[in-house]
Amino acid sequence: MFEKVIVIDAKGHLLGRLAAVVAKELLNGQKIVVVRAEELNITGPLERNLRAYAQFVNHISNTNPWRGGPWHYKSPSKIFWRAVRGMLPHKTPRGAAALTRLKIFEGIPYPYSHMKRTSVSSALRCVRLDNLRHFTVLKDLSARVGWNKKELIQNLEAKRQERASKYWTDKVTI
Repeated sequence: MFEKVIVIDAKGHLLGRLAAVVAKELLNGQKIVVVRAEELNITGPLERNLRAYAQFVNHISNTNPWRGGPWHYKSPSKIFWRAVRGMLPHKTPRGAAALTRLKIFEGIPYPYSHMKRTSVSSALRCVRLDNLRHFTVLKDLSARVGWNKKELIQNLEAKRQERASKYWTDKVTI
């Protein structure tokens, strides 16, 4: 039904609110790509979110604790993916098909760096959260719980921004 891909820049969005909008669009048949997942925000200070994550990691399977599961992801893209999955009926064929229409990346990889990126105004932190409220950037939380790609993503993003600014200045001078 939908052939166009929507590319959403997640910088400055609240994780849960963006996940709800993305899940609804996926169920409607839209293909969505979310870039810069490491820049998502979570309400509350970092220490509180670290305690909540530690409590979440402490959950184990009561039937067979040695089998593994539930899986506790550390990367920002997988944390966001799990939030979206929790809002979809992922065990039904419709929900599983909706989940396959979603792609999430840290940073902005090549094909999507040259596409127009949108934002979801109803999920922006500056719109939904008071200025005096604390918030946590997802890359800081992920880095504190064991994700080790923070510096790599920052370096790649700096190179991408340098290329983009050079392209923009060349385009303006022409």
